[in-house]
Amino acid sequence: MTGERKRPWVDGLTIGQVLAETARRHPQREAMVFPQLGRRWTWRQFAADVDAAARGLVALGIRRGEHVAVWATNVPEWVLLQFATARIGAVLVTINPAYRPFELEYVLNQSDAVALFLVDQFKSSDYFAMLREVCPDIDLAQAGSVSSEKFPKLRSVVAIKGAPPAGLLKWQELIGMAATIEPAKIDQLGAALAPQDAINIQYTSGTTGFPKAATLSHRNLLLNAFYIGECQALSENDRICIPVPFYHCFGCVLGTLACAVYGSTMIVPAEYFQPTPTLDAIERERATSLYGVPTMFIAQLQDPSLPGRKLASLRTGIMAGSPCPIEVMRQVGDKLGAKELTIAYGQTEASPVVTQTRTDDPIELRVETVGRPIPGVEIKVVDPVTGRTLPDNEQGELCSRGHVVMLGYYNNPEATAAAIDSEGWLHSGDLAVRLPNGYYKITGRLKDMVIRGGENIYPREIEEFLFTHPAVEQAAVVGLPDPKYGEELCAWIKLKAGATATEDQIRDWCRAKLAHYKVPKYVKFVDAFPQTVTGKIQKFKIRDLMKEELGLVEQKTA
Repeated sequence: MTGERKRPWVDGLTIGQVLAETARRHPQREAMVFPQLGRRWTWRQFAADVDAAARGLVALGIRRGEHVAVWATNVPEWVLLQFATARIGAVLVTINPAYRPFELEYVLNQSDAVALFLVDQFKSSDYFAMLREVCPDIDLAQAGSVSSEKFPKLRSVVAIKGAPPAGLLKWQELIGMAATIEPAKIDQLGAALAPQDAINIQYTSGTTGFPKAATLSHRNLLLNAFYIGECQALSENDRICIPVPFYHCFGCVLGTLACAVYGSTMIVPAEYFQPTPTLDAIERERATSLYGVPTMFIAQLQDPSLPGRKLASLRTGIMAGSPCPIEVMRQVGDKLGAKELTIAYGQTEASPVVTQTRTDDPIELRVETVGRPIPGVEIKVVDPVTGRTLPDNEQGELCSRGHVVMLGYYNNPEATAAAIDSEGWLHSGDLAVRLPNGYYKITGRLKDMVIRGGENIYPREIEEFLFTHPAVEQAAVVGLPDPKYGEELCAWIKLKAGATATEDQIRDWCRAKLAHYKVPKYVKFVDAFPQTVTGKIQKFKIRDLMKEELGLVEQKTA
């Protein structure tokens, strides 16, 4: 960090102030496009619709600091709600669209949400039916007003689309209520807000168990949006294709919020990720930047409609969310043409990005590392046992400090204290190595480490090796209980379309290049992996499934 660095223009502002300034600078430029819906907004129109939604929220009785939950797919109202809650200082609680009733009940209670906004359905999920299952009181609701002993804080339920139960409020009815609130009231509320105020609760991905509620501020999110855009060299001329879900930081910070910071255009291909509509959106809307997790990029690369498409507009983008296979990154440059694609790494608790490659980094750094720290962020690698800061080329836990660190986990001081130490360092739980050039490699998860007969094995290394097999499309490696060695390796493998391989062929491939103790004892070919909506593979579910299938029991340790 150098003292001469120019301060980001968003520093010291709230999200509402940033939107107002962008709408003033670029009133006629496109702000948001939903190609499948045939809907478009300029920044002036977008800001006006956000203010209408904000006035509706005030008319509904939503006050500064109260929690407003949204349980929805990538629909326009999600984005309007994101900025509308920020305008009046309400805290947006983002709920994973894939959640089932049990998880919905947990989040509504844990977050102390006073209002819930939801869509009608997502794939085979009926949201109204699931809400009724956990909150039968909605059948007694009137004009969206709900009273429930089970959810004492919940006052209002609003349907974003579809035909809701009779007592729920509809989105258009909420917008109609805006007429009862003077526009000056919204400006007055916005002027009272501070950049350090909590504005968003994001639930962690649930790759290791029940999610925790990371609480993030205007400043957390705006500075992250600014710097990830700077790493992509974004401007008002860019058009960002956002197929990642809004409920996650990837969609609503690196996506929608970064567009508001730079005046770029949000292009939203569909309600949820599908490869063909994403490619359609890139081609027809001339996207310059594309976001996704590796599984999304893989799906687009293998989509039958890819050959012959005109994707020359693509320049940059972000691949993140889970480890990025080297071969996939190379193909994205070669076949999709995003030669300046960046790799970003972070965690929900860090708003989310802490390191990123830059558009002008050599290809080797952009395929083999997760980049260097974004400005204003300190990174160190520590010994997980002693806490000692490690030198270059030594593996340890990655920790970050700076404007990225969350305010804390909502209503969970014990988990907050475990994640953020007394010196303000956020502990990631990820294993990493710092290279002498200042770039970082992520080498695995602390909890993923497998100890076989006294040997420490990091599954990421074996997964990367399996990706080099010509038949392997995707791989996940976990440790399973073993009476002799304590743990043995198990590899789940998805083969490429039309490819074949046997368990023994996979083991032989490993034996030729890896130490004997790194060769998986168990190999299982699968069609899909249990994963979060953002594409993170849930290894704890793989372990549980394999233990049940093989009849294995955990080994007792002293």
